[in-house]
Amino acid sequence: MTDATVNSPVRLPGRMRLLRAGLALLAGAGAAFAHPPFGILPGLLGYALMLVLADGSPNRRAAFWMGWLAGFAYFLVGCWWVAEAFLVNPAQAWMAPFAAALLPMGMGLFWGLALAAYRHLNVKGVRRVLAFAALFALVEWLRGHVLTGFPWNPAGASWQAGSAPSQVATLVGVYGLGFLTVAGFAALGPLMMPGDRKARAGKAALGVVLILALYVWGGFRLTGAQVEMTPTVIRIVQADVDQQSKWTPDAYRSIVDRYVNLTGRPGARVPDVIVWPEGALPNTANAVLAPDAWEAAALRNVLQPGQILLMGMSRAEPDASTEVGARFYNSLLAVRQSGEGGLEVTGIYDKHRLVPFGEYLPAGALMSRIGVRSLVHVAADFSPGPRPAPLKLEGLPDLQPLICYESLYPGFTRGVGADRPLWIANVSNDAWFGRTSGPVQHLNLAAYRAIETGLPVVRATPTGISALIDPWGRVDPRARLDPGESGVIDTRLPAALSPTLFGRIGDLGFWLLTLGALLIAIGDRFGSLVRRFRR
Repeated sequence: MTDATVNSPVRLPGRMRLLRAGLALLAGAGAAFAHPPFGILPGLLGYALMLVLADGSPNRRAAFWMGWLAGFAYFLVGCWWVAEAFLVNPAQAWMAPFAAALLPMGMGLFWGLALAAYRHLNVKGVRRVLAFAALFALVEWLRGHVLTGFPWNPAGASWQAGSAPSQVATLVGVYGLGFLTVAGFAALGPLMMPGDRKARAGKAALGVVLILALYVWGGFRLTGAQVEMTPTVIRIVQADVDQQSKWTPDAYRSIVDRYVNLTGRPGARVPDVIVWPEGALPNTANAVLAPDAWEAAALRNVLQPGQILLMGMSRAEPDASTEVGARFYNSLLAVRQSGEGGLEVTGIYDKHRLVPFGEYLPAGALMSRIGVRSLVHVAADFSPGPRPAPLKLEGLPDLQPLICYESLYPGFTRGVGADRPLWIANVSNDAWFGRTSGPVQHLNLAAYRAIETGLPVVRATPTGISALIDPWGRVDPRARLDPGESGVIDTRLPAALSPTLFGRIGDLGFWLLTLGALLIAIGDRFGSLVRRFRR
């Protein structure tokens, strides 16, 4: 097939176009169902089907639409729960179907770009698999970074965190694992294509070997993976306060009482640190921690001397340059009982990566004037904090806070050096999404940060899923509170592992994999270009 054929405006019969569109939707939906909570791993064959559809596309435009349709189905299945947030406020319920549709439509553009680029290259033989997987992985990386990024459910996170294949993320991160996953399953695509049977079987065998290698290497890593516990005792608080009732004025005192009572609940061991979720109380920390506030008095009475409370709260700082005279931050505050009956804020972490249309509005002034303000319950947009850095608190191992959305991003936690933390505190507010698949997926994504860094993750949410995640990404079933449960998790903090390869080199392994594969796939063309340049 010539380049002219690739770009020619060939039109397929109507029935064939409908069949291909249906297969593209099936491919994307299948890949989405591989993710938790479904875990239908045969759905990963969707990547093989996408390869076949791209190869069978008459031109780049047709390939783009195959990718877009597959991406639309993938994100519709994987992210439909975003609509749940708009149902919290009945006045915003009309926006729910638009949110459920617009997000997949936008994210599908990335997959369309990947398949169009692949079709343009028109690679033949076994190298087509390398080209397809590399381009797909590169576009997935772009999806996680462009316009702050939306790295929800990358292909690598199809594997349940803590499983054998997921352990490969310790080498190349979740994006590198995505490349290997897509390559392994896309290699099965030639089985659906015409041609010599032995040749097609040989290509598929390479994919099977790659998939088996993920299991073998990961299984070897998990052999003898024994958790060592530190002396530090942690209490995770889950009060089961749903988002709809949270903003009822009459419920405020009850909410405070829930958190205070759970914080002071007698246990077998006295906690060194208590972790509350993101936005635990529908108030600012300024008001709650004021010396004459009844909330502060309640905390002083329940906290023991030397105990530290990690409290997810919004806070305000005066700023005359703003419209409302203050800047607001989504924060994690370390509050210590000083031993003299007072509360002392010993550390503050301000969320760095904010959620567009949730915590801030792009073109906020304009959006405010036309009345578009979604999910934000402060007088102004949140302001971003500095790039994530560890909190160093007296009496505790250094920790890296990650607030909600930030747990989706690899590389926010320092993986090596003197500033490497010893654990990750992930506080989140998944109450917006009820008992949907969203909180389950969020837990899985947060667990990948443990695998990549070799650090335990302590996760606190108001309605679930709160959990302790060990450095291999495994959730201790005895240290987990599911949606609808109220209580505490008292546990000792697992010890950190030695720095991982990903922690040392970050995404370098991913870039070497993808760019190396792409260079191999188009090596003949690259060589030709070099020769022309030399002339």
